[in-house]
Amino acid sequence: LLPGSCPTESMQIILTLACIKMKMSPAQAISAATINAAHAINRGDTIGSLEVGKRADVIILDVPNHKYIPYHFGVNLVQTVIKKGKIVI
Repeated sequence: LLPGSCPTESMQIILTLACIKMKMSPAQAISAATINAAHAINRGDTIGSLEVGKRADVIILDVPNHKYIPYHFGVNLVQTVIKKGKIVI
């Protein structure tokens, strides 16, 4: 999936498409959407993973584990949103 090539804003659907169409595992799809995407735009040193010194933009999902995410794309799984280290939702 290329930036700008998909009209959806739902990352859950994007992860589902990656698993189904690209034959990625849920872990591979999540890595592609986070750390690999950050490196693709030359920002892997500041975003894309949870590390000291990186920008803390995080979502907390109401799921038992990461494997659940791509298989329930029709349900909003977001429980908490953290932007720049502050809880916003």
